[in-house]
Amino acid sequence: MSTSDKSVFEKFANWATKFTGSSYAFIGAVAIVVIWAASGPVFNYSETWQLVINTGTTIITFLMVFLIQKSQNKDSKAIQIKLNELIAANEKASNRIVDIEDLTEKELDQLHCYYEKLADFAEDDTDIHTSHSIDAAKRNQDRKHDIFRKKHDEWLLKQQQKKES
Repeated sequence: MSTSDKSVFEKFANWATKFTGSSYAFIGAVAIVVIWAASGPVFNYSETWQLVINTGTTIITFLMVFLIQKSQNKDSKAIQIKLNELIAANEKASNRIVDIEDLTEKELDQLHCYYEKLADFAEDDTDIHTSHSIDAAKRNQDRKHDIFRKKHDEWLLKQQQKKES
């Protein structure tokens, strides 16, 4: 995306985020506090003198919350896209994990427990290339189900044969 495609707010937000995270911004903030503190005797430490720093810091903090959240949202989206690309590119990774950030907290907790179990399986493996993806677990589950179904069908057939004889 070229810089000409960015809105004025986008350009300002990028600049402000970079600046406020710099050492210059920190030094500037410290200088403001030192100047304010040094001016206390001149203003007899009045309520107005205290109100100036309180109001200024409150307004700046209020605005920074939104600026930081915008920056966080953008960074989070970029990281999610990069992770989705890695998942999609890796043949052993489960594509079902792409865009899981839209799941509920409860669903994420269930997945977390599942992956903890997969990590336990991986610790027991001697081959580090063994896949323990959701898809591999699904194939294992399907295979188990097929074996169970086959044994169950055989059992039913035997029961039927017993009835007929």
